[in-house]
Amino acid sequence: MKLYHLVLRKLALAFTVILTVWAAFFYLAMIEEVNDEVDDSLEDYSEWLIMRALSGEELPSESSGSNNQYYLHEVSEEYAMAYPHISYHDEMVYIDAKGETEPARVFMTIFETGDGKYMELTVYTPTIEKFDLKKSILGWIVFLYVVLLLVIMILNILVFKRNMKPLYILLDWLDDYRLGNKNRPLKNPTEITEFSKLNEAVLQYSKRSEQLYEQQKLFIGNASHEMQTPLAICRNRLEMLMEDETLSEKQLNELAKTHHTLENLTRLNKSLLLLCKIENHQFVETTRTCFNDMVKLYLSDYEEVYAYRKISVEIKEEGQYCVEMNESLASVLVTNLLKNSFVHNTDGGTIHIRINSDSLEISNTGAEKALDGERIFERFYQGEKKEGSTGLGLALVASICKVSGLSVRYLYRDGKHVFKIFS
Repeated sequence: MKLYHLVLRKLALAFTVILTVWAAFFYLAMIEEVNDEVDDSLEDYSEWLIMRALSGEELPSESSGSNNQYYLHEVSEEYAMAYPHISYHDEMVYIDAKGETEPARVFMTIFETGDGKYMELTVYTPTIEKFDLKKSILGWIVFLYVVLLLVIMILNILVFKRNMKPLYILLDWLDDYRLGNKNRPLKNPTEITEFSKLNEAVLQYSKRSEQLYEQQKLFIGNASHEMQTPLAICRNRLEMLMEDETLSEKQLNELAKTHHTLENLTRLNKSLLLLCKIENHQFVETTRTCFNDMVKLYLSDYEEVYAYRKISVEIKEEGQYCVEMNESLASVLVTNLLKNSFVHNTDGGTIHIRINSDSLEISNTGAEKALDGERIFERFYQGEKKEGSTGLGLALVASICKVSGLSVRYLYRDGKHVFKIFS
């Protein structure tokens, strides 16, 4: 989840609660004010009626046609003592003038006359207008509430995205950043102190990473180069020693094993040195290279070497796949893919090669499960350790594709491990 989505969701929740509480209090306050005005009117009318009743003047008709109407009747002393002398409430009352029941605001009071009688006066006024006013107030509150919430959220989105723009520029730059590549410079001017410090920290970290990466490449290249001569001397001395006729069979076997180990170490050293040269862009010469002929050329060699494993090979040409790249790198690419398909195959397995105008695809039987597609092109990663494998073959394939503008993809399809090279 993006940061501004999380912030907006929490802000929306907080504002919803705050504005809902505010709207409820505002609505109750407005209704209280309306009721207060109506109650004042009823109280004034009741006081006028009580004064006329106490002074013996004639009272107006109970249903005089005005908004305010009343009922006046005598009650017992016990009743008068049991109920409050003044009360306000809402209820449904029958309106004589309209002949129907409607909501009304009711004021009730009990007073004592000069001759000791207790009178209950009930005054009410229809609240048709007040009910409409309540609806109008509630409607406007809801409208203003929604509009206010939307305006607040839109303003927050605009302000947030504007102020967080340096962060997203930095994240985009980091997404495109590749160690060892020529990366675009970071252009992210900002007046926000925290983002400015973050930019500086990222640039310093990337600079240190580039320095360490270059030092590592230089070390591997120098070490591999320096190891070539001692390895060659050791192999020659072992070969000369193995020609000694005085050696026993056991000693000869041990020397053969040592010689085999040195050969593996030599291949590993050459692969590391080749990787360094590829990453340092030392193969600059390019030519039009067609994979069809190159695959056929090297395939015959591997079929001969691995003939004892009885692996069947099927090649299907649907077009000429030609690209502009270094020919030496193309041969390394093809030989490593072919070797991988033979070394990691099963005895009596199959290899299918399909070439068209857009891609080269080599699939082979092998382990009955998919390999780790994210790590398979890493150096020294091997699903299962195989004799004759250095763990650098697919790393070389990935590096060659990278510098040559090609793409490589691994798939596990129909029980076969598939490696596809495409432009």
